[in-house]
Amino acid sequence: MGCCGSGCDTVTLDAYQDISNHTAIYPDKGDNLSYPTLGLCGEAGEIANKVKKIYRDHDGVLTDEYRQILSDELGDCLWYVAAIASELGTTLGKVAMDNVNKLADRKIRNQLGGDGDNR
Repeated sequence: MGCCGSGCDTVTLDAYQDISNHTAIYPDKGDNLSYPTLGLCGEAGEIANKVKKIYRDHDGVLTDEYRQILSDELGDCLWYVAAIASELGTTLGKVAMDNVNKLADRKIRNQLGGDGDNR
């Protein structure tokens, strides 16, 4: 279900959201934006900490082991992003497409640099 390609090595964003929703067990699911948002912050912090350790312990060399560790942590972040999207009543596919459209518009207007949400 939701697999793309012949070996089921990939999945669409919306299918991932649907699949991951079956493992989303937390208080007041469906009316609790705080839980997945705080979880995302925690997982993003874990990625940052692991990247720090690459510089501290491995002279900044990204080994295959750390590449896999970071990929696993990134998957945890994706799980929380999917949960946040569900809490907002939207899909990862829509979030992704809205972001692509926003960035394309900024590129056309030469506004990719700088700061502020409404560039």
